Amino acid sequence: MQANPILTTAMTGPLHLLEKQLLDKEEEIEAWFQTQWKKTPAPIYGSVDLRNAGFKLAPVDMNLFPAGFNNLNPAFLPLSVEAAKIAMTKAVPHAKKILLIPENHTRNFYYWENIRGLLNILTSAGFEIKIGSLLPDYVAPTPLDLPSGQHVILQSLVREKDIVKVGDFIPDVLLLNNDLSDGIPDILQNLSIPIIPPAELGWSQRLKSEHFQYYAKISEEFATLIDIDPWLIAPLFRHCGSIDFMRREGEECLAKYVEQLFTAITEKYRQYEIACKPFIIVKADAGTYGMGVMTVRDVAELKSLNRKQRTSMSKTKSGQPVRRVIVQEGVYTFETWGPDHSVAEPVVYMWGERVVGGFYRVHKEKRVDENLNAPGMHFEPLAFAQPCHQPKKERGQEDCQNRFYAYGVIARLSMLAAAREMQEQKK
Repeated sequence: MQANPILTTAMTGPLHLLEKQLLDKEEEIEAWFQTQWKKTPAPIYGSVDLRNAGFKLAPVDMNLFPAGFNNLNPAFLPLSVEAAKIAMTKAVPHAKKILLIPENHTRNFYYWENIRGLLNILTSAGFEIKIGSLLPDYVAPTPLDLPSGQHVILQSLVREKDIVKVGDFIPDVLLLNNDLSDGIPDILQNLSIPIIPPAELGWSQRLKSEHFQYYAKISEEFATLIDIDPWLIAPLFRHCGSIDFMRREGEECLAKYVEQLFTAITEKYRQYEIACKPFIIVKADAGTYGMGVMTVRDVAELKSLNRKQRTSMSKTKSGQPVRRVIVQEGVYTFETWGPDHSVAEPVVYMWGERVVGGFYRVHKEKRVDENLNAPGMHFEPLAFAQPCHQPKKERGQEDCQNRFYAYGVIARLSMLAAAREMQEQKK
């Protein structure tokens, strides 16, 4: 049996108080969520990166095209199947045949294991599903063998008028698992077949700073509901809309916002008597895979970035140039995993409005104030004996289950922010 992650910080008081508040307000919280989902239905699926500082629990990223379904605890599979069926039926009631649009990772077997996991979930949910690649290389169905012993079959998308298909398989819906960082390809534009999530929410158009603006408003509403300081569940942030790290353009904007944020965080740390040094994460305002991210511990560091650091910050996935950055309050992670006490952070997965599990991103070489989404990371499924929807009111040995409930609440708040983003995009 896997060891549970350990929260090593001694500063667990406020988080325990937050957990207690979530437990005490469970009925109000669940009723509130039900009302919110009726107003703004959740995206089809998503994943949320959380950081647990002991004194604060907050999301730091939200992905609408999640990869990592293969890292979920197998104990959660029945829950994923049920939730996926409900979410797909809500999104496209008539859907029976799904065409899954993956990333163009032909050599990343970890990603294809994720696709295999998605296929298993949706097939078990009763859907007929095939993979439609945006690459033109797979005219005939092409099997790709995976390290797990399973395989996936790739076939290139073909467009006929306002539909796309593979072979003679004409789908009822396209399910994107491609974040479209390079833009929406012509083959996916002006189709009569629905696309979920909407292609317009890909990273070529969506911004992290916009998501966190929605999240900030939601965290204020939620904090009023359960009578807490919204800062305990939300990172402070700013954003710079014009920057070029290689040409050293936009540095004044960046330094100004970093300094402002340090002042605001320091005041909060003083208010809660937190004996830690504030830090800030600067990252590309769009994109995934942990690229274009750096930790800033002092504003002076921005003036002495070396060429390697500037090069690292200048591009994100597919070589897309970084022109905007979000300047985000750094949230410590004081959770560790295993006998080596490797730094860990939870990632929570959802189908629609339902939490279906998650995993811990673990990194042996990173510090508690650094980005863990980097080469050398590995994943550990959430180590709870059984999936849990509801918290346990008793303390003691059920603390982990209560913590998972807390993770689920915060992740759902981030999913709700994405739902409002999606609603706004439709207008």
